[in-house]
Amino acid sequence: MKVDPAAQEARTGAANARRRLDFRTLPRVLGGLAVGAGLALFAALLGDWRATPGVLLGLMGLGAALGAAPLTRRLLYGGAGGLALLVAVCLLTPVLRGPLDRLIVRDAPARADAIVVLGARVQCGTADPGAALLARLTRGLELWRSGYAPRLTLSEQSDVLGPDCVKMDVVQRNLVRRLYPVGGYPVGGPELLRLADVTTTRDEADRTLALARRLGWKRVILVTSPWHSRRAKALFEGRGLEALSVPAPETGFDLTLPQPDDRLAALRVVLYEGLSRLKARVGGAPPAQAQAQCERCVTLP
Repeated sequence: MKVDPAAQEARTGAANARRRLDFRTLPRVLGGLAVGAGLALFAALLGDWRATPGVLLGLMGLGAALGAAPLTRRLLYGGAGGLALLVAVCLLTPVLRGPLDRLIVRDAPARADAIVVLGARVQCGTADPGAALLARLTRGLELWRSGYAPRLTLSEQSDVLGPDCVKMDVVQRNLVRRLYPVGGYPVGGPELLRLADVTTTRDEADRTLALARRLGWKRVILVTSPWHSRRAKALFEGRGLEALSVPAPETGFDLTLPQPDDRLAALRVVLYEGLSRLKARVGGAPPAQAQAQCERCVTLP
């Protein structure tokens, strides 16, 4: 069979073109993958509960996909460059000190009906309290020992935050009972109440309001991390509760931001608080729908 030289040459040229395209595309995809991996690392460092492996792999895959085409690659590299510049400014200067200070509100403690200890991370593997949760519980117990209120509320996280993880209130209750073992409540420690099935600070405010209406509370002392205090106080007072903000010590970083690692931690909480405010404005269950959900807000044994 006679082969047409022109057709053979055309097929060879097309194959060579495809190979050249593959060789050109592969570095671009790898470059996008590298940027995606950097974004995934950034999300892991700044994320809290929700920086899941699926989210991180998604960012890497998105970077690889955007790196393949010229226009999307320019947008990807430009956005990553701008983000890198912003992070560099935050790490090398104390520029976040002002935004961080505006997140904090401190009130003088006064007599109240309850001390509301807001939830934070627990170590799911060891069933130990995280540093922030331990600091909040310690401040709550300090206030109780000083006579400001006879009881503490402890939050039980919902399964949205980890269905297989030990519950925050269980970890805290066990710690309180080890500290005050003699006789139990009311002799050996504070009365402990559970705020059941909470996912957000808004849920904690709703559960506290339901409990306050049931028991006739007028004022609560709110214990959380300093950078969380202003938003938390606003959520509680927005539901008609008088809330005094007495934050726990900050254990994650130095609030004066002297070192780059302190500034990185501050960047995380500033972004987290900003995104939380944005989320609250965009959506979420209205307070009236959640105020009645307190069937399991019970005294802990």
